[in-house]
Amino acid sequence: MSVAMLTDQRPTAPRNGSAPEPGRRPRLAALDALRITAALAVAAYHLTVSWRIDGHNLPEYFLPHVSHVSIYGFLGVELFFLISGFVICMSSWNRSLGDFFTSRVSRLYPAYWVCILITATVVSLVPISGGVPVSGVPGLRDIAVNLTMLQEPLGVGSVDTVYWTLFVELRFYLLFAALVAFGLTYRRVVIFCAVWMTVAVIGPTLDSRMVEMLAIPQYAPYFIAGIAMFLIHRFGRSPLLFGIVAFAWLISIKNVTDRVADVNPGFSVPTWPGVLIITLAYAAVLAIALGWADGIRWRWLTTAGALTYPFYLLHQRLGYAFVRHAHEATGLPAWLLVTTAIVLILGLAWLVYRLAEKPLAAVLRKALKQAFADLRTASARDADRTRVPVQPRGDDRSEARKIEEPAGRV
Repeated sequence: MSVAMLTDQRPTAPRNGSAPEPGRRPRLAALDALRITAALAVAAYHLTVSWRIDGHNLPEYFLPHVSHVSIYGFLGVELFFLISGFVICMSSWNRSLGDFFTSRVSRLYPAYWVCILITATVVSLVPISGGVPVSGVPGLRDIAVNLTMLQEPLGVGSVDTVYWTLFVELRFYLLFAALVAFGLTYRRVVIFCAVWMTVAVIGPTLDSRMVEMLAIPQYAPYFIAGIAMFLIHRFGRSPLLFGIVAFAWLISIKNVTDRVADVNPGFSVPTWPGVLIITLAYAAVLAIALGWADGIRWRWLTTAGALTYPFYLLHQRLGYAFVRHAHEATGLPAWLLVTTAIVLILGLAWLVYRLAEKPLAAVLRKALKQAFADLRTASARDADRTRVPVQPRGDDRSEARKIEEPAGRV
């Protein structure tokens, strides 16, 4: 998944262009609703379709009706990326590159580190095999490399395969950080979207690994559409912005058709529901951008949104372990085991968020802010030391000498 769940929300100017009230931090609760919906959809896909509950029979054997619907849950990842484009642009507006870096690092890594350790511990103590599309028990070297979140480019397997979306997010952050360094303006962001979309579309034809790595052609339309929708949210409706969103949607339809075609759960998977789901995802985020969901302000959605990230990181391997061993021990219906697993992992995600992610993020954020403050101080000191004073010339020297002579001396 994305993971837009990796994002926070900051104040934005009202669509009439005026500045927000000082200290006020409006939150779009509807985005949190979409986040938790996407996370639950991905979890349903992984726990009901992407593996064999007993290690032998196909998913359809245990959940003949559910699996034909939950098969499309993997598209929750696309929704995450769509939300991510919206929220990253929103949370970066009027902020420096240092602020952007601090925000992203303190948001991504604390929960990630804790969830890696939990997952590695669980799969080591209660390993499962057979019918599971995940790697075996990770070694200490694997865990250490995974803690960097750069295991994919370093050629090391992930502790949990769901981490692949994090590397997609990191590449998006890298691209957007370059824009933040120049300063976000309406014009610059629109040009950024146009250039990125162009490269993403033609990039695959260039047969360049570098271009493909940076342009993220398969998922770029979602990030770009999310960015454009935030501009609609901040600056108001515009044919140009609607055009960017529409073009991104058209490219997304082609990409999602390919994604659905690659799924092989052991039964036929029609393409049209995937197209419909992506269209509804676009429509939902656009409705939020237009202010149609401003009335949704349920407080529990904020908590649900906060749980999304640790839940996503934990749900697959812990869910597999629980469902497999519970099935072998009790023989209870698969739907009940999957539901119980999701509820238990949501509870664990809440503990991770409250007891680990929040305090660790606060410490990390404070340390990074201090580091950047020290860097600015050192840079200013170096600039003062290297500044060359301008020496007066000609008549200016005479005037300078007069000024420097003691008073009363002729």
